Amino acid sequence: MSETILKLDKIVKTFPGTVANRGISLEIRKGEIHCLLGENGAGKTVLMSIVYGLHQADSGHIFYQGEPIDLRSPKDAIKRGIGMVHQHFMLVPNLTVAENIILGQYPPWKVLRRMDQVERRIEKLSQKFGLKIDPKAPVHRLSVGEQQRVEILKALYHGVDLLILDEPTAVLTPQESSGLLRFLKEMAGHGLTVIFITHKLDEVMQVSDRVTVLRDGRKVETVDTSEANPRILAKLMVGREVFLEQPSKKGTQGEEVLSVRDLSVDDERRLPAVKGVTFSVRSGEIVGIAGVSGNGQSELALALAGLSPTAEGEIEFCGEVAHNISPRKLSRLGFAHVPEDRHKMGIVLPFTVAENCILHDFDNHPYARNGFLQSKTITAHANDLAQRYDVRLSGVEQRIGELSGGNQQKIVMARELHRRPRLLLVNEPTRGIDIGATEFVRRQIAAQRDAGAAVLLISSDLEELFALSDRLLIFFEGRIVGETPARKELIEEIGLMMAGKSMESFSAEK
Repeated sequence: MSETILKLDKIVKTFPGTVANRGISLEIRKGEIHCLLGENGAGKTVLMSIVYGLHQADSGHIFYQGEPIDLRSPKDAIKRGIGMVHQHFMLVPNLTVAENIILGQYPPWKVLRRMDQVERRIEKLSQKFGLKIDPKAPVHRLSVGEQQRVEILKALYHGVDLLILDEPTAVLTPQESSGLLRFLKEMAGHGLTVIFITHKLDEVMQVSDRVTVLRDGRKVETVDTSEANPRILAKLMVGREVFLEQPSKKGTQGEEVLSVRDLSVDDERRLPAVKGVTFSVRSGEIVGIAGVSGNGQSELALALAGLSPTAEGEIEFCGEVAHNISPRKLSRLGFAHVPEDRHKMGIVLPFTVAENCILHDFDNHPYARNGFLQSKTITAHANDLAQRYDVRLSGVEQRIGELSGGNQQKIVMARELHRRPRLLLVNEPTRGIDIGATEFVRRQIAAQRDAGAAVLLISSDLEELFALSDRLLIFFEGRIVGETPARKELIEEIGLMMAGKSMESFSAEK
C-alpha cells in the first residue's frame, strides 16, 4: 500500500447559516487519483479550499507528508507542494501565459530580469507533459481548454506534488475532457497525486483509483473504484437506491410551434452574444442545444422568454410574432420557461411553496376573486402539485428557500408543466440537484414531448442531451455551427463542432 501524502482529521467548517464540513476525516495516498464525489453543496470544494489555504478550518487538523501543517494562504500551500485548479479559472486575461504563471511569486524587478528564463522553462514543461502552449500568448486569446492547461502548468511550474482539480471538465468539449483524463493518468504514473472533484459518475469510473463520497457536508464512505459501479456510487451520493435508466424517445412530431429566423441578441454589456441564428421546434420533439457554457445559450433563452430584447431577426410562436413581447403575454400564448438560475428567475425565496406555485396566475380565477387571494384554493392546488411531483417538504406554507435544490426545481417544473404548455423552454434543468431529482425531472421533460408539446432543451451536460433530445443544435460563439441527431456515437463530431469546427468543414474533410 502506498504511503499517505495527505491526511485530514475531523475537519469542520461553518459559514453564516450553514455547516459546509461536518468533521470530515480523509486519507489520500501518494501517486493515486482520488475522486471526491458528491452533489452540489456536499462540501467538496470547501474541503479542498481548506487544503489549498483559501479557507481555514474551524477545527480539525491537516497532515501533509507526515507533518502537521497550518495553511493561511494559497502561497503557503504552493510552498508545500499543493496546487489547485479551480472550476472558474484564476487568470488575468490581459496578461500573457508566462506572466500569469509567475504572478505574485517574485518582486517586480526580479520578474523583468527573469522573463526570458521563465518562458523557456514553461516551454520545456509544456513539451515534457504534452500541454502545448505559447508562453507569450495573451490569455484572452486562448480557448477554454488552453486556459485550463495554463492553470495546470502554473501548478507544475511551482513543483507541486499534490494537484487538486475542481470540476475540471465542466467547461470542456468531449475531446478536451478525454485528453485531460488521459493526462491525469500519465501524471499519476509519474508520481503526482491528484484529487479530482466531480459529480459525474462516468468520469469517476474512468479515471480514479479510489472514491470518497460526501453528502450534506459529511464523509459517507471511501471505496476502491474497481469494487464500485455507478449505481453503488449514486446510492452513496443520494442515500437511497437510484434507478439510472433513461426516458424512452417516442414522440410523434407535428406542426411547427417555434420558428426563429436570423435572430441576434446582445449581452448585458451590449456586445453581440447571439449572431444570426435560425432554427425551429415542432410539436412532439425535443431539440437540444449543445455547447460549452458562455457561447450565447443564456442570451438566446432570455430573448425567447421575453426577458431580453432582440437586436435583429424574428421569433414566431404558434404563428404569432413573439419577439420583444412580455413574458406575461408569452405565458398566455402557451409558453412555459424553466430558467437557468431558479433562485434569480424561477422562485421567490422568501415566499411560501404555495405562493410560488401561483406566480403566473396569482390574479386569476380560481386563485383570486375581487382582488383577494383565495387561500384555501391556493393551498389545495399547491398540495396537489407537491404530491404529484414528489416534493419533499413539511407543508406548502413552508418557505421555498428552506427546501433542497432538487425540491425547489420540482416546484418550478410543477408550476410550469401544470399549465400544459405548447412550448417548453428548459435551461440547465438538472444543474445542482441530486441524482434522484435529476431522474424525475428528465422523465417530466420527456413526458411533455410525448404529450405533444414542443421542447427546447439547453444543457451543458451532453449525457442529458443524448438522453432526452431528438436532435441537437451545436452552438459556438453565438452561432449554430451544426445540427446532428442526438446519438452518442456522434460525440466526436459534436465535440469538434463545440470547439468551433463547422459541420460543412467536417463533412468536406470526410
